[in-house]
Formats: sequence, structure tokens, C-alpha cells
Amino acid sequence: MSTLVEFFAVPLQFDFMQRALLVSVVAGVVCALLSCWMTLTGWSLLGDAVSHAVLPGVVLSYLLGLPFAVGALVFGAGSVALIGAVNRTSRIKEDAAIGIVFTAMFGIGVVLISRIPSQTDLMHILFGNVLGVSDSEIAQILAMAALTLAVVLVKHRDLTLYAFDPVHAHAIGLSPRRLEALLLALLSVTVVVALQAVGIILVVAMVVIPGATAYLLTDRFERMLAIAAAVSATASVLGTYVSFHADIATGGAIVVAQACGFALAYLLAPRHGVIARRVRRSAVRTG
Repeated sequence: MSTLVEFFAVPLQFDFMQRALLVSVVAGVVCALLSCWMTLTGWSLLGDAVSHAVLPGVVLSYLLGLPFAVGALVFGAGSVALIGAVNRTSRIKEDAAIGIVFTAMFGIGVVLISRIPSQTDLMHILFGNVLGVSDSEIAQILAMAALTLAVVLVKHRDLTLYAFDPVHAHAIGLSPRRLEALLLALLSVTVVVALQAVGIILVVAMVVIPGATAYLLTDRFERMLAIAAAVSATASVLGTYVSFHADIATGGAIVVAQACGFALAYLLAPRHGVIARRVRRSAVRTG
């Protein structure tokens, strides 16, 4: 028992661990909520695209002495608009347009990084630096997270209706195009929130895995939101603690913890898990 208490209590003696837990939990919860809509609308790949496409914006912000969030938001929104333009004005399908834009943007970002003598801060953006966040970065993260949560709270019914049935949403007077734009804008902000926790390369996991995990555990969307947030927050805490005790990368540990949660849901979910489905099929055959 004392060993378990020490496992959780000792890291809290350090200021950088308190900051890391705050940032990782906040980022995890915000990403988890958006991941539920990404799962329902089939936009998981788009989340990957946005997370990679913000890299040039981050690099340019670094060069200009601006907050990383400024460039990331501009390039995140710009990449979404570019994907839509390529899809609408050519024979290229959406999945191909997404792949073209996000790989091109990410490549541009990597080239820019290679031309900058001091790469320390930019490497942190790629791989995460949750243990070294500053007061100003924490303030930015909390502000963007609060903004995202406020919009989600106000518009979650409209966004949910759009995700399930955009035709019905249009029939009752809602604008599917505006709701789509709002959802994509929230996705861009959410990616920026998570950058400091796990970095660009791993942020896609935080906007995909929690929603997918919750989708296996419930058929009700409100519960899905709660489950996704709980799973992501738990994974953020456990991953941060494990990274401290095992001396491993915090972002990677958080993502691995989320992946383990998904694996458990995939296998053991009462209704949609692999084992439960096989048991039901076996019962039908023997019955």
C-alpha cells in the first residue's frame, strides 16, 4: 500500500510534474470530446491531416517571435480550406486530398526546421515537451481549452445532430456547412492545445483513440462524451506518472496508455467487444 502511495505522491513534490499533469489532463479531455465527433463523422484522417499541417505555421511563428498557437491556428484552418478546394475543384477524392495536403505541409515544416540553426524548441513541438511548459504556455493552453469547451457546451446538440444526420439538420434550419466549419475550427484549436502535451507527431492519437474507445463502450452519445473524457484523462495521468518513474517520453507514454485502453475496450466491451461478440455467436450456434 505504501508503495502505491509513493508512486502517486512522490512526483507531486516536483513543480514540473504538477504542470505536466495539468496540461496533459486538460489537453486529453479537450481532445477526447472532439474525437467523439471525429469518430461519428468519419473525420479521423482529417484530424491527422490538421495535426501535421500545422508544423510550418509553428516554425514560422518561431522565426517571427510569435506564440506557436498563432501560426498553428492559421495553418490548421488553411490546410482544411485547401483540402476542400482540392476536393471540389478536381477529380481528386477527399481522402487523397487529405493525404496530399498534410504530407506536403509536414514536408515543408521539416524543410524549414532543417534550415534553422537552433532546433531545440521545434523538436519539442514535434515530439512534445509537457515537462517543460512555461507559465505563458499554460495560460495559452487553458485559454484555448476553455474557449473550445465553451463552444462545445453551447453548440453540442447542433453538432451532434449534424454528425448523425446532416440532412435533418438542414431541414430544421441549421446550416451543415457552418456546422462543418465550426467543427473543423474546433479541431484546429484542439490540435494546438495538445501540441505541448504530446507533440505534432502523436497528437493524432489524442483526437482519434478516446472517441473510438468510447464508441465501443456505449451506444449513447452523451455517455460517449463522458467515457471518452474519462478514458483520456486517466491515460494522461497514468502516462505522465509512468514516464516519471520509468524515465521515458511523456507524450509517448500517454499515447501508449490510451492505446491500451482501446485494446481493452476492443476485446472486453460488453456489447461490441470481440470476446462478447464471439460468445454471442457461440451461444446462437449451440442454442
